Amino acid sequence: MLSSNQWSRGVCVSAVAASVLALNGCGGGGGDAVDPSSGLVASSSVAQHCAAPRASDVQGTTADEKSWVRSWTDETYLWYSDVRALSATTLDATRYATAVAYFDALKSSQTTASGKARDQFHFTYDTPVWVALSQSGVSYGYGFEVDLVAATPPRKAVIAYTDPGTPATLNSIARGAQVLKVDGVDLVNDNTQAGVNTLNAGLFPTAAGTHTFSVLDVGASTPRNVSLTAASLISTPVQNVKTLPTPYQNVGYLQFNDHIATAEAPLIAAINQLKTAGVTDLVLDIRYNGGGYLDIAAELAYMIAGPTLTNGKTFEVQNFNDKNPFQLTLAQRTTPFYSTSQGFSTATGQTLPYLGLSRVFVLAGAGTCSASEAIVNGLRGVGVTVSLVGATTCGKPYGFYPQDNCNTTYFAIQFQGVNQIGFGDYADGFAPTCPADDDYNHALGDPAEGRLAAALYLRANGVCDPSASSGIATAQRARLPVAAGETALTRPALRENRFYRAQ
Repeated sequence: MLSSNQWSRGVCVSAVAASVLALNGCGGGGGDAVDPSSGLVASSSVAQHCAAPRASDVQGTTADEKSWVRSWTDETYLWYSDVRALSATTLDATRYATAVAYFDALKSSQTTASGKARDQFHFTYDTPVWVALSQSGVSYGYGFEVDLVAATPPRKAVIAYTDPGTPATLNSIARGAQVLKVDGVDLVNDNTQAGVNTLNAGLFPTAAGTHTFSVLDVGASTPRNVSLTAASLISTPVQNVKTLPTPYQNVGYLQFNDHIATAEAPLIAAINQLKTAGVTDLVLDIRYNGGGYLDIAAELAYMIAGPTLTNGKTFEVQNFNDKNPFQLTLAQRTTPFYSTSQGFSTATGQTLPYLGLSRVFVLAGAGTCSASEAIVNGLRGVGVTVSLVGATTCGKPYGFYPQDNCNTTYFAIQFQGVNQIGFGDYADGFAPTCPADDDYNHALGDPAEGRLAAALYLRANGVCDPSASSGIATAQRARLPVAAGETALTRPALRENRFYRAQ
């Protein structure tokens, strides 16, 4: 089974099911249907016409690549009319050195009700990097996840969790450690562009290499220096699956970090484990889960709720722009609650286990995004009581069909997802049922950890614990707009999105 973006020399798989689309040139999007009002060529007519062609591409120019970007955006972007409304200067392709630079400018300038940018999720990846990330969970790193509590000075970056057997764990870096310096640059206070470039390169590496970190461990009074070598690592998307100790022995806990292909098999194993244990409640910890494959979200939602609540119901319907650019029927735009495995990392068509719960407690925060938010929205749409404990989620009811052109994979928002009852209006995020601060002094899954403790309090008492939040939970500074003169750390875009693949 190929992912939506598994390209090789001579092969291109469309981001939409091959049975649905037959795109000329393999890279179109809107096919040959040209909107006369656009004044643009069909994207398919210039697809894979590359300045530096691969074996499967056609010799072209940078102008061809920019022409494809402009046409494909007009054909498929959810808010293409907002792009048409941009100034002539902004739309002038000759002002941009590369197709990627041009693409970066071709997005909506509108804002949400809260004042944040409508489109915060517009990005690209080198195609081989995207394939490795999405398909196998392979990326360069050290085995830790950084929580950007404050992305602008005075910044705060805390280790959220680590993967086993990685450079981070081998160097005793654990949850709660604060990163103070990266390669000699002051993470907290440096406000130069050169400094923030060094910080981003060290925290979120895209290639192998050694970087030096100054970290302050939990309980330590002085920082220590650690040299870590970024390597190509396979992440562990499902961790810490267990039933909680007495008096919570009927409560299951599941830490789910990534909707990547390799998550399917361990999620199935996790639900089987909890089902065997006879849990009657579940705490799903997705506070750091930025998204990924929506199909996996649909599988997990089914395994939580079971067939009684989900049979014949919609997990998510994708609403496109008024051109219906991929010419999909309602059935083709609908993702059901999958009751069988979809073949990401286990055999296709296996009957999925389920817990059959009518309520679930979800630990969430600003890092809970896209496909993770779809779990919340999808379950609520069929009447499951979803109690969010933590902080407001990132606010991304949108998604992509990632598209390769000339060895770059482009991600432009193409649809908004809505649930069984037609709701999908959460661009400013889901507010928590019970606010609760992230507690870095306790391990994830420890009943004493702040957000888990708040969920257990809510379960036992039916009300929120008034001592669980000091206000940080509802105002995480990593999500505040960057003011003039500030430099911000930037998390890789893959961590905050939902994707589709060819079936």
